[in-house]
Amino acid sequence: MNKNIKLTSDEMAYIAGFLDGDGCLLAQLVRRKDYRYGYQVRISIYFYQKTKRHWFLLWLKKKLQYGTLRKRKDGMSEYCIVGTQPVQKILTLLYRKLRIKHKLCKLILAIIEDLKDVQTSEDFIKISTQVDKVAYFNDSKKRKITASVVKNFLNSP
Repeated sequence: MNKNIKLTSDEMAYIAGFLDGDGCLLAQLVRRKDYRYGYQVRISIYFYQKTKRHWFLLWLKKKLQYGTLRKRKDGMSEYCIVGTQPVQKILTLLYRKLRIKHKLCKLILAIIEDLKDVQTSEDFIKISTQVDKVAYFNDSKKRKITASVVKNFLNSP
C-alpha cells in the first residue's frame, strides 16, 4: 500500500523535535532461521509518552499513517513503526529537521539503501557492522547479536 504522508513544515519540525527528545531510531540484528543469511536487519522508529497523553500518539499515528500503538503496564505508551519502507519515508521527511538524531538518521537511511543491494554474505556482514554503529548512537548495553555474531554464524561450516 502506497501512502502519501502530508505534513506541513511546522508539523515536520515539531515531530522531528519530538523524535529527538522522546523517540528512538533503531537498527537491530534479529535471528531469523527463515532468512537467507540467518538474520534480519529490523529498522524501527519508536515514540514514547506517558499514557495520560496517549491521545498525542494517536494524533502522531494519524499524521504518519504507519505503525502500532500500545499502552504498557508501566504507565507509558509507545508508538512503533517497523520496516524499511515506512521508516525510510518518515525519516526522509524529518531528516533535515532533526538535531540530536541527525547523524543517526543519516546512518539508518544508508543502511536501508544498502539493504537493497545485498548480494552476498559479505554484503550482509558489512551492513551488520553499520548496525553496530547504530547501537553506539543509542548507548545500547543489552545487545547480544552483533556483527561479529553474524560473521561467525555465516562463516561456520
